[in-house]
Amino acid sequence: MSQERAEELRRLLNLAAHAYYVLDAPVMEDPVYDRLYRELVELEAADPVLIRPDSPTRRVGGAPAEGFTSVDHRIPLLSLDNAFSLEELDDWYGRLLKVLDREPAAGEPPQVLPMVGELKIDGNALALSYEQGLLVRAATRGDGERGEEITANVRTIRSVPLRLQLKRPPAWVEVRGEAFIPEAGFAAINAERTDRGEAPFANPRNACAGTLRQLDPKVVASRRLSFFAYTLHLPGDWEPGPEDPAVPRGQWQALGWLRAAGFRVNPHCALCPDLAAVKAFCDRWEQDRRGLPYATDGVVVKLDDLRLQGDAGFTQKAPRWAVALKYAAEEAPSRLLRLTCQVGRTGVVTPVAEFEPVPLAGTSVSRATLHNADRLAELDLCAGDTIVVRKAGEIIPEVVRVLKELRPAGAARLELPTSCPECGSVLVREEGEAATRCVNNGCPAILRGSLRHWVSKGALDVDGLGIKLIEQLVDRGLVASIPGLYRLDAALLASLERMGETSARKLVAALEASKAQPWHRQLYGLGIRHVGEVNAKALARAFPAAADLAAAAAEAPEQLTAVFGIGPEIAQSLQQWFATSANQALLGQLRELGFSLASAEGPDDGRQETAGPSPLAGQTFVLTGSLPSLSRSQAQALIEAAGGRVSGAVSRKTNYVVAGEEAGSKLAKAEALGVAVLDEAGLRALLGAEPA
Repeated sequence: MSQERAEELRRLLNLAAHAYYVLDAPVMEDPVYDRLYRELVELEAADPVLIRPDSPTRRVGGAPAEGFTSVDHRIPLLSLDNAFSLEELDDWYGRLLKVLDREPAAGEPPQVLPMVGELKIDGNALALSYEQGLLVRAATRGDGERGEEITANVRTIRSVPLRLQLKRPPAWVEVRGEAFIPEAGFAAINAERTDRGEAPFANPRNACAGTLRQLDPKVVASRRLSFFAYTLHLPGDWEPGPEDPAVPRGQWQALGWLRAAGFRVNPHCALCPDLAAVKAFCDRWEQDRRGLPYATDGVVVKLDDLRLQGDAGFTQKAPRWAVALKYAAEEAPSRLLRLTCQVGRTGVVTPVAEFEPVPLAGTSVSRATLHNADRLAELDLCAGDTIVVRKAGEIIPEVVRVLKELRPAGAARLELPTSCPECGSVLVREEGEAATRCVNNGCPAILRGSLRHWVSKGALDVDGLGIKLIEQLVDRGLVASIPGLYRLDAALLASLERMGETSARKLVAALEASKAQPWHRQLYGLGIRHVGEVNAKALARAFPAAADLAAAAAEAPEQLTAVFGIGPEIAQSLQQWFATSANQALLGQLRELGFSLASAEGPDDGRQETAGPSPLAGQTFVLTGSLPSLSRSQAQALIEAAGGRVSGAVSRKTNYVVAGEEAGSKLAKAEALGVAVLDEAGLRALLGAEPA
């Protein structure tokens, strides 16, 4: 009897919470809810066997966590490319049509593709994982591939369902969305902090981020976060029950699926039949957003058709089928105080404007990068100028223009120095480059930047070695290179400012443990120009040791550009880096310290090699149109797994063009050049795969 009553109470309370927090349509009076909730608490206390993961009593409970663990996202949580004007939105749409082979012929209007417009909530992205309908994990975005597991905290968010409202839930569901603090709640939080003598949060986004990383879920619950779901990932073999929503074929249907499953979806979204409707939606909300009870900073535009999304694919960091149109930031005037310069880890000297503090987008701003000498000349800055400052994308401060009518008489023009502000070496600007550089490898600023990069999370991930400690080590002459970090002992470290014996021992242990980081992290940590985390992984798969990569750079650079995503600029950078004697010496010292500079699993970073030769080795393919059973990304993965390479353009070097329905100009070019054309069946035959 107790079990049946507990099940009934859970059902009633969850329905009431969904109606109140998601639908904004209460179905139960507060006293009734409280009475039923107390009854369930008493039943579970008397018999803990009755406690279930989806019980509303589980939203807040347990002792504070000691820390957060890092977890892999089942599906990467990527960021979006930005557009800052309707013209840039046009450019994005043009690129989308091009990658989908739907470019209009000369004189014809662009093809119409339905899109979905959604308000861009100014909060923190979350990845929610459900298994058999139950919430099992919640994680932050992190670097897109790994995030921090914060399930206990997210359980406190009432608009996040603990159980999906489905009769036949899939084996797994991945939901993406935005956690945020409504502005009324933000004001209340800051009022409480001020009363306690604590510094107020700068803006709701910062408050939300700080809240999600609280170790005590009870603190999180007290701040009443909310959540809007906006993206859905389902297993391909799921069959919904008779009363469940159908498998969505587009983003608009996916939002409906999320609503039906119990999620709160932002009501201010629209299915737009064409780009003109998208622009009208953006224009409307640029004004109307100011009346909303939460912060927004733009509109996210997504291609509606999920199959076409798959065909469009991704760049290295963002989907091609979506873009965030950011609204123009507010601007404020200020008086320029001075021009300073920063020297980065690659020696690039960046001018920085320092000005009287001004409030912008919820924060106080007093510095802004001026990028390079060209931008400095374009602004025509003089000492004491009154400048107009804004936040690009409401995040990064920038100087927009100079109010020359307010310029002081006789003000001196500001220019980049000719010598490095850190080491005094003559600065160099190579022809065709915008950057001005210090080329002294012994420059303290370059060394500090190199060390920070080496120990960063994407590289060797050395915990406990922060910016302040690196500055001490370099300024005191205790470390003169990356290998120097590994020659430090605990006694020396313990003598430094803000370091004790325990912290010193932990840091030495962390440095030693970092030697076991995989080859692709070591490669990224070397800080080779243009080699980011994604490219480092691709290179490490293709060249399983530093010696292999060095040999290709010196003797066969065409092997570098044969790696997907590696172009001539990156190849040239690799050639220059490995040809430098100081870098060769660095690799030798790292080997002596115990770094493998190689993949433990051998070629392809641990992926099993197929028996015999790769069937498509050395062959270049171009994909065009929609294939019957494969998305473009799936076809590309099959080709690359078989040793082939997928290119975006047809040329005489192309071996095959794989064409599906609505193939565009690439098919015509292939026929004109005499390049072999395959359909999906022909591709599968080359791969030796069974027909779909």
